[in-house]
Amino acid sequence: MSFLLQTKPIFEPKRTLKVIVIGAGASGLLTAYKLQRHFDNFELNVYEKNSEASGTWFENRYPGCACDVPSHCYTWSFEPKTDWSATYASSTEIHQYFNDFMHKYGLQKYVKLQHAVSNAVWNEKTAQWDVTIDDLATGKQIHNSAHVVINAAGILNAWRYPPIPGIKEYKGALVHSAAWDPTIELKGKTVGLIGNGSSGIQILPAIKGEVKELITFIREPTWVAPPIGQGYKAYSVEERAKFATDPAFHLQTRKEIEQGMNSAFAIFHAGSEMQKMTRQHMLNEMQTKLNNKELEKLLIPEWSVGCRRLTPGTNYLESLSDPNVKVVYGEIEKITEKGPIVDDGNEYPVDVLICATGFDTTFKPRFPLIGPKGKALAEVWKDEPQGYLGIAVNDYPNYFMTLGPNCPIGNGPVLISIESEVDYIIKMLSKFQKENIRSFDVKPEPVQEFNDWKEHFMSGTIWTEECRSWYKSGNIHGKIAALWPGSTLHYLEALKEPRWEDWNFEYESKNRFEYLGNGHSSAEVREGGDLSYYIRNHDDDQIDIVLKKPGNAHPELEGIVPSPDAVKAKL
Repeated sequence: MSFLLQTKPIFEPKRTLKVIVIGAGASGLLTAYKLQRHFDNFELNVYEKNSEASGTWFENRYPGCACDVPSHCYTWSFEPKTDWSATYASSTEIHQYFNDFMHKYGLQKYVKLQHAVSNAVWNEKTAQWDVTIDDLATGKQIHNSAHVVINAAGILNAWRYPPIPGIKEYKGALVHSAAWDPTIELKGKTVGLIGNGSSGIQILPAIKGEVKELITFIREPTWVAPPIGQGYKAYSVEERAKFATDPAFHLQTRKEIEQGMNSAFAIFHAGSEMQKMTRQHMLNEMQTKLNNKELEKLLIPEWSVGCRRLTPGTNYLESLSDPNVKVVYGEIEKITEKGPIVDDGNEYPVDVLICATGFDTTFKPRFPLIGPKGKALAEVWKDEPQGYLGIAVNDYPNYFMTLGPNCPIGNGPVLISIESEVDYIIKMLSKFQKENIRSFDVKPEPVQEFNDWKEHFMSGTIWTEECRSWYKSGNIHGKIAALWPGSTLHYLEALKEPRWEDWNFEYESKNRFEYLGNGHSSAEVREGGDLSYYIRNHDDDQIDIVLKKPGNAHPELEGIVPSPDAVKAKL
C-alpha cells in the first residue's frame, strides 16, 4: 500500500464540512449554535418553511397558548432569561426568547426562511445528500448537497384536521389551533371546540368570556394536572430585578424547579407508590375543581396518571361549569354544514369550529428521504418507526434527527434532552471531520436490540395501559414510539458518549490512520499553541458518577426491573 506525503498535523481536516439542517426551531437553532462554536471550516444551511424562526412557538398563537413547563426552565441550560413575565410563559414570549438567541449569536446568517425541503436522496458516488428545496416566496426550486443532513423539524409541527366525515362541508369558520387565524371573530358567537388535549385545555378558559356559547366536544377523559413545578403567578418588577441582579439566586431558582421536575419519573412505573399518591392527589384536585358528579364520571379516567401526556390546565376544569359552557361527551360521527353530530344523534350548530386535535406524530419525514437502498424512510416506517436512541436510523448514512422516535419528549425536561442530542451529533461530526471519514451509518443490530429493550422496559410502565395517546401515534393500543425507556437524566447519561461500536464507518482514504498526518500535534504547528497543556496543579478529571457514586437520592429505585411485580417489591 502506498501513502501520500502528509503535510498536516494529526486530526487536521482536509475538507469543508457541509451540513444541512431542516428547521429553525429550537433544535435547529441550537445545532447552528453548536456547529459555529465547535467548527471553523464548515458550510451550514438551515432551511425553515415558515416566515420566521422559532418553530412551534412561531406557529402556535391560539388564545391562551403558553408553555406548561415553568418559564425559568424553558431555556437552554447555558442561556438563562431573567425577565420572564410569569411562572409560565406565553408562546409569544418563548418565540422571542429563541429569536433573541438566534440574533445574539448571529445564527440568522445560516437560516433560509420560507424554504421547505421537499426531497433528499443519498448519492453513493459523492457520499453526500442531494437535497431539493422549495423557495416558497418565489416558487422556484433549489438544489444543494451536504455531507450530513440533520432533521430538526420536530414532532409537533405537522398539524392536521381530524378525519371526521363531512368536515369539508362545514360552512362556518373552521380553524385549527396550530394554524390560528388572528382575524377570526369570536365575540358573541356560538363556538365549538373539538379536543381536550393540551391546546384545547388552554383555549377554553381563554375564550369563554368572549363568546356567546362555548360547546366543547370531548370523546374521552383525561387527567388535568395542576401546573407542573410551581403555581401560576405574574412576576413583579422587584422579582425580575432580583433574578437579573443576583445570578446565584436565579441559578438556584432554576435548579430547584428542574430538580422538582426530574424527581417525578417514578410515577410512570406501574404500581409505584408515587403513581398511587399522584393519582389520589389529582383525583382530589379534579373532583374539587369540577364540583359536578356527572362531569366527574365523564372526565376522570380509569387509567393511570401519565398514560397520556400530563396536561396542566389553569382554570379549565372550573370553566366547564360556567353557564355559557356546554360539555358534549361522545364521538363525533360527522360534521354537517351547520356543525358536529355526535354519536347520540344530536346536531350542534356552531358559528366557529375550533379543532384542537393535534398533529401527525408518526415521526415519518414530511418529504421523501431516499437512502442508499432506494427506499423512502417514510415507507420503511409506515407501520412502526424504529430508530436508534432518538437520533438516527440504520441504512440512512450521515443522517441525524433531533427528537426522533423514543426520545424523552414526555419523560421530563425536554430542552436539556435536545442539548444532549446535539452534543452527541457534534461529537460524531468531530470524528467525521478529524478522521476524514466518508460516511457513518448505525448498524442494524444495535437498532433492533435497542427497540427490543425499549419494548421490554415499556411493559412495566403505565404508558402501555389502554388510553389513546400520541405516544402511541394516537392509538389506544400499540407500541410506544414517542418516549424514552427511562428518565430524562437516564437519557443524558445514555447519550453522554457515543457507542462507536454501534456504527459502521467508511473512510475517504484506503488507510484509516492517514489522519495521523505528519507526526506533529496541532499544538506544535499552530501559532500560540500550548505545548504543556497537560500540566496542572490538581487532578481535574471528571469523575464517572456511575463507577464512583456520590450518593443515591432514591435508593429504593436502584436496580428496578420494569415489571409490575418487581416494581412493587422494590417499593
